[in-house]
Amino acid sequence: MTWSGVFPAVTTKMLKSGAIDLEATQASIDRLVANGVSGVIVLPMLGENAILTQAERDTVVTAAREVVAGRVPLLSGLAELSTDNAVAAARNYQKLGAEGLMTFPSLGYRTDRRETVEWYKAVAQASDLPVMIYNNPIAYKVDVDVETLKALVDVPGVVAIKEETGDIRRVTDLFNAFGDRFDIFCGVDDLILESLALGVVGWVSGMTNAWPAECVELFNAARSGDFKSALPLYRLLTPAFHLDTDVKLVQYIKLAEHFVYGAPEFVRKPRLPIEGDERAMVEKIIRAAIAGLAKRG
Repeated sequence: MTWSGVFPAVTTKMLKSGAIDLEATQASIDRLVANGVSGVIVLPMLGENAILTQAERDTVVTAAREVVAGRVPLLSGLAELSTDNAVAAARNYQKLGAEGLMTFPSLGYRTDRRETVEWYKAVAQASDLPVMIYNNPIAYKVDVDVETLKALVDVPGVVAIKEETGDIRRVTDLFNAFGDRFDIFCGVDDLILESLALGVVGWVSGMTNAWPAECVELFNAARSGDFKSALPLYRLLTPAFHLDTDVKLVQYIKLAEHFVYGAPEFVRKPRLPIEGDERAMVEKIIRAAIAGLAKRG
């Protein structure tokens, strides 16, 4: 399977009690597909993966499969502590109907290069599902860099990289080292235009949850080289895209969804709803984007 296009990292909707709101989650996924995204990724960190029980994760994947209904590829995040658990999760998500895995490094230990290679080999060989490597060394302190990937080139199950180092030079380094061996996805909303100019084929996006049609429009315009159309839209949305890089991106993106189309903004503890000056700051950014998009017609 070759992935390309906009793949939103889907938020898991919650009730005020902290329980999963499956109806709202399914409605949001259906909205994304209806607005032209190329795939969906449930159980990313934006989906509060790490604080869900395994039974809850299973429920989310099953519910997503029902609503996606084969219209676009369905990927599941895979975030575990041990290799044994990661292998079991890969097999489990395949049984539940996921069509690919966005796989984090171990959440419980900062692996060195040799250990990182073995981690991804184990996950890729555990099931028939293709694997996207989630490379976010800023958050997880493990960098799946060019040298690490050289040891994974011959692992057919590893097919894509979510590039989230924040260093735009890495995109070119990956192409120079591997050509088109891996599908390279931008994993940072506020670097998507720059990444597309350098040749990425996909975008794992947070703010697409709020503005799917506009993000698909931006992606398609920039990928086709129509920067005259893409630049004004990118500049309009970039202040909101910056929110995708903050430690509170879950609260911020859920708040954007709430203001844009009424989705619940609730999160599960230890996260708490933002309030006071912080909430006013985020709301100002979101409402400015809403107003700017309305003026576009």
